[in-house]
Amino acid sequence: MNALDDGDVLARYRDLFVQSPDVRAYLDGNSLGRPLIASLERVQTFLAEQWGGRLIRGWDEGWMDLPTTLGDELGRVALGAAPGQVAIGDSTTVLIYKLVRAALAARPGRTEIVIDRDNFPTDRYIVEGIAADRGLTIRWIDTDIASGVTPALVDAAVGPNTAVALFSSVAYRSGFLAEIEEITSLVRDAGALTIWDLSHSVGSVPTPLDEWGVDLAVGCGYKYLNGGPGAPAFIYVRSSLQGSLRQPIQGWLGSRTPFEMGQGYQAHPSIRSFLSGTPPVVGMLPMHDMIALIGSVGIEAVRAKSVALTRYAIELVDAYLPSARLSSPRDPHRRGGHVTIDHPRCAEIMPELWKQGIIPDFRRPDGIRLGLSPLSTSFAEVEVGVLAIRELL
Repeated sequence: MNALDDGDVLARYRDLFVQSPDVRAYLDGNSLGRPLIASLERVQTFLAEQWGGRLIRGWDEGWMDLPTTLGDELGRVALGAAPGQVAIGDSTTVLIYKLVRAALAARPGRTEIVIDRDNFPTDRYIVEGIAADRGLTIRWIDTDIASGVTPALVDAAVGPNTAVALFSSVAYRSGFLAEIEEITSLVRDAGALTIWDLSHSVGSVPTPLDEWGVDLAVGCGYKYLNGGPGAPAFIYVRSSLQGSLRQPIQGWLGSRTPFEMGQGYQAHPSIRSFLSGTPPVVGMLPMHDMIALIGSVGIEAVRAKSVALTRYAIELVDAYLPSARLSSPRDPHRRGGHVTIDHPRCAEIMPELWKQGIIPDFRRPDGIRLGLSPLSTSFAEVEVGVLAIRELL
């Protein structure tokens, strides 16, 4: 046992997660979180008793309201969002598409979308597709691969033609933590709307959306929210914007009266208007347990553990991997929950690491990403992982 684990007040929570006997160090929790034991039990009970027992009658027992009831709870424990502003459903990709299109429609006459070249590929591809369809201009921001979008870069990119800006709260490669409040304010001063992709921060980094005046946000459910592969994503729409934004995928669940099956679409006057199809009920089940756990522990305590884990990883990299380059911020105030190290041989050693039960992530061109999920990752795992990388290099 690592001495840091001995003093870790959150160490006991690791026993709540399903363990993999052949894995010595799981360092990819920021890409796919471990399942909770409680989620195994929840899913089995649901299949046998609720779905299997109640069948279609289960829709009368709260299934239809899960996108908003679970969304409100996520907003409360991790997003600093008052009720009625968060909903769960669809994938991150679909929700980003909805928000970009809605934001553009709310800023008629403006012709530019601002985004950085190091944003996650999906975010960039969606913007490229929409811009091509609408004949719009993309204002690209070039960033340092070891950092990310800064207020100065955004200030230089936005202007009177900007309709919407799309950024990630934590850069998927470097782990750079953006200054959300200041950047949002800069974009608003230019008369545009900002969309934040919170996929690499939600459940790990406190993000008080209401306090910071964030307009719009999305994030996935399978990283730090441990919802499982392809778990549904969430959407945040500030309450003051809900009456003026119209999302483009009009489905029955987003209508004012879904069960009337009437002629003509009328949007629901709430966050429900951003829903489209039938809720992914089974996909939301594991998220219940992780959201509840974060609420029990407290997001600030989760963040403190995250900072300690990444600080320890950097100390080990400095001590044992002098030939590697740290491609993540050293300042914890600018660092999310993962650390990336670059070395020309990183791609070469990844298969051997996995054979040894050391599971980090690889990001091109030559980076190994250590994703440290605070409630399921030990300090000992971090040490085992870095020492294994040293041995192979």
